[in-house]
Amino acid sequence: MPPFRRTALALAASTALVAAGPALAKPKAEQAAPIAELVKAVDIPYQSFTLDNGLRVIVHEDRKAPVVAVSVWYRVGSKNEPAGKTGFAHLFEHLMFNGSENAPGDFFEPLEQVGATDSNGTTNMDRTNYFETVPTGALDRALFLESDRMGHLLGAVTQEKLDNQRGVVQNEKRQGDNNPYGLLRYEIFENLFPSGHPYHHSTIGSMDDLNSATLADVKKWFTDHYGPNNAVLVLAGDIDPATAKAKVAEWFGDIPRGPDVQMPKVTVPTLPAPLAKQVFDMIPTTRIYRMWAIPGLNDPEAVPLQMAMSVLGGLSSSRLDNAMVRKDPVAVSVAAFAQPFEDAGILIVQADVKEGVSPQVVGRKLDEEIANFLATGPTADELQRAAASTLGGTIASLESVGGFGGKAVTLAEGALYSNDPAYYKTELARMAKATPEEVKAVANKWLSRPAFSLTYTPGERTEGGENRGGAVRAGKVAEAVAPDRYWNPDLGDVGPDTGVGAATSIADRSQLPPVAQLKALDFPAIERTTLKNGIPVYFARRDAVPTVQVAVSFDAGYAADPHDALGTQSLMLSLMDEGTTSLPSIAFAEAKERLGAQIDGSASADETIFSLFALTPNLRPSLALLADYIRNPAFDAQELERVRAQQLTRLKAELNNPRAVASRVLAPVLYGADHPYGIPPSGLGSADAVQGATRADLVAFHDTWIRPDMARIFVVGDTTLAEVKKQLDATLGAWKSPATPKPEKNFDVAIPKPQPRILLVDRPKSPQSVIMAGKVLDAKGGDDLEVLRAANDIFGGNFLSRFNMDLRETKGWSYGVRSGISDDEGRVTWVATAPVQADRTGDSIKALREDLAAYLGDKGTTAEELERTINGSVRALPGSFETSGDVLGGMRSIVKFGRADDYYEKLPAIYEAMTAPAIDGAARQALSVDDLVYVVVGDAATVKPQLDGLGLTVETATP
Repeated sequence: MPPFRRTALALAASTALVAAGPALAKPKAEQAAPIAELVKAVDIPYQSFTLDNGLRVIVHEDRKAPVVAVSVWYRVGSKNEPAGKTGFAHLFEHLMFNGSENAPGDFFEPLEQVGATDSNGTTNMDRTNYFETVPTGALDRALFLESDRMGHLLGAVTQEKLDNQRGVVQNEKRQGDNNPYGLLRYEIFENLFPSGHPYHHSTIGSMDDLNSATLADVKKWFTDHYGPNNAVLVLAGDIDPATAKAKVAEWFGDIPRGPDVQMPKVTVPTLPAPLAKQVFDMIPTTRIYRMWAIPGLNDPEAVPLQMAMSVLGGLSSSRLDNAMVRKDPVAVSVAAFAQPFEDAGILIVQADVKEGVSPQVVGRKLDEEIANFLATGPTADELQRAAASTLGGTIASLESVGGFGGKAVTLAEGALYSNDPAYYKTELARMAKATPEEVKAVANKWLSRPAFSLTYTPGERTEGGENRGGAVRAGKVAEAVAPDRYWNPDLGDVGPDTGVGAATSIADRSQLPPVAQLKALDFPAIERTTLKNGIPVYFARRDAVPTVQVAVSFDAGYAADPHDALGTQSLMLSLMDEGTTSLPSIAFAEAKERLGAQIDGSASADETIFSLFALTPNLRPSLALLADYIRNPAFDAQELERVRAQQLTRLKAELNNPRAVASRVLAPVLYGADHPYGIPPSGLGSADAVQGATRADLVAFHDTWIRPDMARIFVVGDTTLAEVKKQLDATLGAWKSPATPKPEKNFDVAIPKPQPRILLVDRPKSPQSVIMAGKVLDAKGGDDLEVLRAANDIFGGNFLSRFNMDLRETKGWSYGVRSGISDDEGRVTWVATAPVQADRTGDSIKALREDLAAYLGDKGTTAEELERTINGSVRALPGSFETSGDVLGGMRSIVKFGRADDYYEKLPAIYEAMTAPAIDGAARQALSVDDLVYVVVGDAATVKPQLDGLGLTVETATP
């Protein structure tokens, strides 16, 4: 189940646990720590105050890194939009980034200069938020920028800016609509909530309403909704309340109070009768949904409903997984979740039909399992596992002070929606106290009402999304909808007013505030040891939160996949998730859930990684489970057929995803089909190979590549190296290497000379095209590429890059474009990716070529770009290693590329020594306009005539 928070991100395997709280005692023997004890450890201390103009301010002090998260939440979202004005809240969010009266340039320019991280804005039905994490010495600059757009925006809003951002938002909409299940959000809200209900329409809006937005409309929206009395400001990190009070009073104190905002009345509707609908989309298999509207997050029944859905279809060992995927495999995947918003929410149960099974059979089975759950209710053990799993993910997300899901977000959500910054404690307490009887009763109350039954069927769409609003990602999900963001993944008093009073001075807005002295990065010391069987162990201590992360990395990766059987490794990793020789699939899933542990296997091009996230008091049994998982996979033949069907379905889904299709086509063309990297980068392989793989093939791959003499172990967290070594020696240290020689990957395969051309993949009726252009560079990932990466940042590597500013901010043809250099051990690639509106596909390729030619020619790096790149790169370093997960990634990179332990601490000197001629020289040596291979995935009928005039050979390709 998702954590009890309404952020943009679904719960995922994550970093470490939570803010300072009571120390956790170690459980006896192999028992998991009690849920009540874990809940007590979740604590985010704060102080709050309110300015005379009504701005509520919350301050949380966290000194683990020299950064402060700044998060501004306005209580206005798409539910506030009047008829005919859908999409206004999100469109206005975009305009807030286009400059204010005293900071007229792009909002991100001064933030990039100070090394800000996690900068963005999002809009959903209930609120609009803006956030950035900045070095402590740059806090005044962030507060200046946020206060200037709160109090001094309208003079900077122009018709030109409105027209540009309208185009950007429309391309954001096209990008979402173009994906499989891209129209799902329309179906959810338009059918569960009646016409006229504030939740009936989605945040992105319709094309007609976006086109109708006038400058007067936009200015009125700001005047009506963006007053300080309709906002919450959270400062979390390296700051104390006294300093925060002074700074907030200086920057925000003179902003006049706005009008009181009247919130629309939102009810929780019940369908008058069961409703059914079938739609068609480019998807791999039929998906069956059952949906209900449910109460909002402040309702006491919201938490029991979330727990019920976790037991029904959220846990790996859920009722639906066991009944429909494992025991009677009529579905390849299932999910169930409750997603509460402020005033109402949605509850969704879904199943993806297994190939060869009738959708009607699966639908009946799904309804039977829902009815069985309502009849029996959850067991106490199921609720314990649901709570432990939720706590692990919830607490993990709170190690970060800001971003999409850190402590600032948790405090702001509680204040804005529930009049209590610590509302998360109320939710966690409800979770810990939930009983099987309570959860059963609540589930019956809400799921016994008429349902909306939606069937998604493979086929050509019969309607588009032009006059509807929304976009959503597909997959096994913990939420159905995410807020719309600026750029491309309930409030009463928040507490006692401790008295700031009237502002004592009016802030100087004549220039940007200077940046105070910044603290340098202090990367944790890397400790080393070796297990008794020779496996090297790398360790960094992070004791701010009671969690430990482990990565056991093997020198394999997708590059080790046999080229005549691509997809073997992915199939092996999926089957490893289905149990060990001593723990069958369900028992293995339950064991992880009881411990609140996350254990999984994944791969990159170069490495195969088995990861563990553990609560410190549960570390010993969690490590034992990880070792069993790695060393003793059951490779059950019956489970193989199930995971084979799942991988074939994922492969079909990939072939319907335009960006994934482009990647599948480009990589083999760039590297050559015989090169270890010349394979589809997802690792899903080909249908024939996956269909033909045997249990013996998977066992052989495991025996060949997953062996102790190919392994490295990385550990970060709240423990000691001595303790880790002791526990690892007892498990992975007892693992003996086979007598056979270690396998090797053949990187001596010649890489073909580039043949510039356009490879066109037809995707009929696509409102947007995905363009990829790339080449293989004469460099490896471990080379000194800092200067070349700086050149890429300037051209296309970040939001302020030339390529993105041209296609998004100037031309308005895309929601966002990027270029990047891969990070592989062998030869790396440079690839530019541009999702663009279909009727501008040819123009966009032309623009890419012109922009790149200019940068490599007489329009090289400017003084401003050099300053921004150096300053941003240096100043962002401390915030880049805030969490245990960040440190784990940095440590793995240091070891992978054989770098010195102080590599990141010495990077500032490398950046500061860069010059414009050096950056330009690196770009000109590595890049060229004339040796790029292009892949375009789009509607050939619309796109091909545009491509024929570009002077490049156009070939038809298939993924």
